[in-house]
Amino acid sequence: MAFADFDDIRLHYLDEGPQDGAPLVLAHALGTGTVLWDAIMAHLPDGLRVIRYDARGHGLSSCPPAPYSMGTLVRDAERLLDHLGLREVMFVGLSVGGMVAQGLAVKRPDLVRAMVLSNTAAKIATPEIWASRIASARAGDMAELARTSCERWFTRAFIKENRHLPWLDLLARHDPEGYIGCASAISGTDFYTPTSGLRLPTLGIAGSEDGSTPPDLVRETVDLIPGSQFQLIRRAGHVPPVDQPEAYAGHLCEFLRATGHI
Repeated sequence: MAFADFDDIRLHYLDEGPQDGAPLVLAHALGTGTVLWDAIMAHLPDGLRVIRYDARGHGLSSCPPAPYSMGTLVRDAERLLDHLGLREVMFVGLSVGGMVAQGLAVKRPDLVRAMVLSNTAAKIATPEIWASRIASARAGDMAELARTSCERWFTRAFIKENRHLPWLDLLARHDPEGYIGCASAISGTDFYTPTSGLRLPTLGIAGSEDGSTPPDLVRETVDLIPGSQFQLIRRAGHVPPVDQPEAYAGHLCEFLRATGHI
């Protein structure tokens, strides 16, 4: 296990592959962690240096009191990459991780040479929706939040086969403070204007059955960036690295090659 200690946070991360490999950074969705990417790892090409980390309030990272701001989540990613001495990474962000990707690319263009905006948007849901979810977490009802999240995240077939159960359990056991912190950051974020100013290779990925960030929403955000690409994964929900890992890794590999990252 590796940890990076900063003044207000201890971040857990995984650093896999050769130290001189092309850097690929993976930022996860709300309520998950580095485990979100497990199923795609075997499908990535050799020679990459893959960095996965737990956002504050998630996994083995520390959990400061809520709320958090999106600026704080972006700063965490920035400090981790500086700590590791990385530059010109390909940054893959899913859901809230995709918001971090946008913010980091605006703030530190030296760190991000290309990005993948996966199942995310410049603005996700509404403050009213997030306020309701935050209230449920404050009331200690993480089990209900987990149930409704899985309904939005996974396809009916995936749920019918009970393949969602490990994720239901993970979400139900999530620290409410960490959930509230990152939910507050999402609620207060609207990146439409800053993201429209970005000029870097960008791939958008959406799941055809994503109930949290539907394909049209993902595409709307990706289209803000000139020259961006978009891929739709059929029979996938909000977390295609989980329900369609081979297809997801295939799109990543194709983008890695197209951008000359490998």
